[in-house]
Amino acid sequence: MRRPFSLVTLLLAAVAVVPAGAAPLAHREVLANGIRLLVAPRPAIPIVALRMSLRAGSAVDPPDAPGLANLTAELLTRGTAKRTGPDLDRAIEFVGGALETDASRDGMTVSLAVLKKDLDLGLDLLAEVLLTPTFPEEELRRKVAEIDAALRRSEENPEAVAGRALARLIYAGHPYAHPIAGTVESVGRLTRDQVVAFHRAYYRPDTATIAVVGDVTVDEIRAAIGRRLGGWTAPASPPPAVPLAPAQPSVATEKITRDLTQATVYLGRPGVRHGDPDYFPLLVANYILGGGSASRLYTHVREERGLAYSVYSSLSPGLYGSSLTVGLQTRVEAVDEAVRVARGEMARMGQQPIDARELSLAKSYLIGSFPLRLDTSRKVADVLIGIEDYGLGLDYPEHFRSEVGKVSAADVARVAARYLDPATFSSVTVGK
Repeated sequence: MRRPFSLVTLLLAAVAVVPAGAAPLAHREVLANGIRLLVAPRPAIPIVALRMSLRAGSAVDPPDAPGLANLTAELLTRGTAKRTGPDLDRAIEFVGGALETDASRDGMTVSLAVLKKDLDLGLDLLAEVLLTPTFPEEELRRKVAEIDAALRRSEENPEAVAGRALARLIYAGHPYAHPIAGTVESVGRLTRDQVVAFHRAYYRPDTATIAVVGDVTVDEIRAAIGRRLGGWTAPASPPPAVPLAPAQPSVATEKITRDLTQATVYLGRPGVRHGDPDYFPLLVANYILGGGSASRLYTHVREERGLAYSVYSSLSPGLYGSSLTVGLQTRVEAVDEAVRVARGEMARMGQQPIDARELSLAKSYLIGSFPLRLDTSRKVADVLIGIEDYGLGLDYPEHFRSEVGKVSAADVARVAARYLDPATFSSVTVGK
């Protein structure tokens, strides 16, 4: 999949469309049991969108059980102490709402969307799946079979295969190295007892963030959450710590043979996380290199030379690590030349002065034009979760605009020389 920016990067960057000097995006407070609550009242919008995130993603999978976090999240809506999975489905669908769960590397998310008049029902269902899931054995076996089938199908997708291989190289020895969904072998070994133990250990209010956007007030949503989750208490021990991923590259090469008419190539290395002084200069450098149709990679590799069907670069920050990736798809016979030209563009970023027009275009795009906007309650809730989880503060819109605006050509050249040196990138090639 072509992703010039990670989803998190786009969501966080999207808040830059908020006018300077605007009121904070939301009200924030910490409830008595540790839940971080963010509320963005939108009286004119009859739909209420709620996002809840927990530090219960694949980064905390036990080393011998990759995929456990994902399986646990998938099973939350498949049965509670009050309702079966089909009963839950019927209850939320009857009011035209949605209740979904998902796991990522850094956390898991419960998503709720309902009309204001059905908010009480939606919150009741959310509390049920969060606090009293029963993890029925038959549902577990069915879900394991679904994940197994999806993993086997993904072996036919060269981008998925390359992405998993690159993660193993970039994040060797770190939890980010294993797939979120696990592997066919690891998922097949997972048991209900492991799921129950994982839920007990990692589903805790002191790592929870709830963002609510729509026709609500702070007082009413605080009270509504308190009635349902106020008795939810955290274990006495603190949440288990996740180590940071390696910051220095360890260069390796992997070639994976597939009988395909084209090849997929990924080049990657550790990047920088939010809060690093180099983050914003590197964000701008990444856009100039491969962030869009005016980028150097797109222009020189695809348009001028015709060496790739798609080519891009991305900066993907996470809670515990970050990656820089250059990806391209090309004809099998053109792989060597396409990679040579791409590596040449990467090196040139740190060796030659950055053109003022390129810099201006990149900064203008990053500040003012994003594919994900704050035009729906759901998107606002997603942005709020990202801001809170990364500790960016509700003034992040103004901070983002200010920091991108400060980036100079010298800043871009400096970080490019440090982070875009092609000799520091591992590579994965999938093809014949």
